[in-house]
Amino acid sequence: MEKNTVVAISNLSLKLPPGGDREFALKDMSLDLNANEIVCIVGESGSGKSLCAQALMGLLPKAIRIAGGQALHGDLDLLKASQEQMRAVRGARISMIFQEPMTALNPSMRIGEQIAEVFEAHGLLTPPERRRRALDLAREVHLPDPEKLLDAYPHQLSGGQRQRAMIAMALALEPELIIADEPTTALDVTTQAQVLKLIREIQQRRGTAVMFITHDFGVVADIADRVLVLKRGIVVEQGSVDEVLESPKDPYTKALLAAVPTGTPRPPEDAVFKKPALEVRNLMKTYRSRSGLMGQVREVLAVDDVSFSIARGETLGLVGESGSGKSSIARLVTRITEPDSGAIELNGASFSDMKGADLRKGRSRIQMIFQDPFASLNPKRSVGLSIADGPMARGLPKRQALATARELMDLVGLTPDAVDRLPHEFSGGQRQRIGIARALALEPDVIIADEAVSALDVTVQAHVLELLSELKTKLDLAMLFITHDLHVAAQVCDRLAVMRRGKIVELGSTAQIFSDPQDEYTRTLLSAIPGMGHTQKEVSPLS
Repeated sequence: MEKNTVVAISNLSLKLPPGGDREFALKDMSLDLNANEIVCIVGESGSGKSLCAQALMGLLPKAIRIAGGQALHGDLDLLKASQEQMRAVRGARISMIFQEPMTALNPSMRIGEQIAEVFEAHGLLTPPERRRRALDLAREVHLPDPEKLLDAYPHQLSGGQRQRAMIAMALALEPELIIADEPTTALDVTTQAQVLKLIREIQQRRGTAVMFITHDFGVVADIADRVLVLKRGIVVEQGSVDEVLESPKDPYTKALLAAVPTGTPRPPEDAVFKKPALEVRNLMKTYRSRSGLMGQVREVLAVDDVSFSIARGETLGLVGESGSGKSSIARLVTRITEPDSGAIELNGASFSDMKGADLRKGRSRIQMIFQDPFASLNPKRSVGLSIADGPMARGLPKRQALATARELMDLVGLTPDAVDRLPHEFSGGQRQRIGIARALALEPDVIIADEAVSALDVTVQAHVLELLSELKTKLDLAMLFITHDLHVAAQVCDRLAVMRRGKIVELGSTAQIFSDPQDEYTRTLLSAIPGMGHTQKEVSPLS
């Protein structure tokens, strides 16, 4: 069957500013984007994926220069089009779905106004017609109670609902090409499956061309027709999804695929675990807030009678959808937030009753590794001092604390001489290693890793997961591993606690939960894992 090419990219080269680690962000990239086809572009951070999308949309940063090539959309070369020509193209003929809808949406405008604004920007329809069309689009992307949600602000929607609103905006003018830049990275597994199903449905119904940028090979397996693999701006492989995933030819593609967590549960431990390092009993937390002109009190039961324990040398995974209470538990057990009731014990001592100096000492026994190490590190402070801050606060002399920082940098696989560098001088994976070193500086008994690898590329993620496993064994740590990625949970967790609406609905060994889940919700989560052989038809729409 003859293919209808919507955009033909030939020998696209994008030049980086001088002084970096390479001359080109993209070098001689060629790719046809065809109607009724989804092409996935994969590669690690810095490979040039998003810059390719920005080049097609005429949104390149000023520091990046087009050094050659063309991108033909009909007779128009998108790389040489004027701003006026690109304004006519954007939204109408080529549209984009961004990774983080909360950032891309205007927080001060209602969702309906933002969808209708697409028509207004192109001088189309009357205001009542725009509202009606926005409502039609909201229904098409399966937004629940669309009449009500059109009058809501972005912060009043869930992550999946915000992403659906972004998809509605992208569809508004029925473009021929949709560019989706990591649209599911921040979503939990069931919401991700629903959004992928929606994109595939729309693409098939409308015959749209889709360029889908991702680093998740599970997503690629679910949604792609063709795959293009980028390494440091160079196309190293492209072909059908079956060719690339089942018979990769380039060593880089093979390395990427080898780093993907398999989703095979780790075998049960033979050893009997020791006395619990962390024990949580009957934890409760309700958040209260006032809203509206009358100051009505809104209550959310975030953590509902939760109990679990973790022994030294054990990793307990806490899994569930966004809003299930996972991060609330992390804040409660570290006493960043105080529980309404329940007990927390560290090494047999009541952590929940500690106050003053005892609490400060107790907090050193339980440390956190955060999701975004760049946000949690002081950008103006050397990483050595960031690692040494905790020991210095406990009275360790600065020289000795910095010596400890150097030892910890070495322990996590970084050059000790790099202690004087600032956070922005490290890659994302290196910054996460620094976050791990900082957590270890106070010699804790318990580590809480809150989505600690979710923002990392698959190869970097694999290295960090391996490091965490090694450190857990070497230092005999108890670890609470919070994640929405069940592939990762299968690889690193000895046991799993499945959360839903503040409750633990299932708790058991990872192998048992993956092979014989008892709760219907657990079965739903497992069926939604990308690339695990499920079909998107199994996933119900958002409620």
